[in-house]
Amino acid sequence: MSDSHRHDRPDRETATPPDVDIVGRTAVVRPVGEIDIDTAPSLGRALTHALGFVAMSRADRVVADCSRVTFCDSSGLNALITARLQAVEAGTTIHLANPAPQLQRLLQMTGAAPLFLQEDPT
Repeated sequence: MSDSHRHDRPDRETATPPDVDIVGRTAVVRPVGEIDIDTAPSLGRALTHALGFVAMSRADRVVADCSRVTFCDSSGLNALITARLQAVEAGTTIHLANPAPQLQRLLQMTGAAPLFLQEDPT
């Protein structure tokens, strides 16, 4: 993607890595904006960080609060699926909270929807 195209998309200018918060016994990851080839690595790192809280017994599960995600492509889906595989290996789960209709369609079209439990945001 060219730099000129990035300037046409203000969410790129202010994109920050997703926050990871502990809420009760849940590690919550809050991605914002578009999850694509440029931003998926940050989501993957945040989910791995959240799974670290599970490994340290500070959390029982991970929730990706997708309420502020405006777009997700195959790179973002790959980051979610990779983190889900890591979660299974760690004996835990990754839940999706409030995925936007576009993300829900992507999950349905790819057959990935059953891999993620969905819930209300924490």
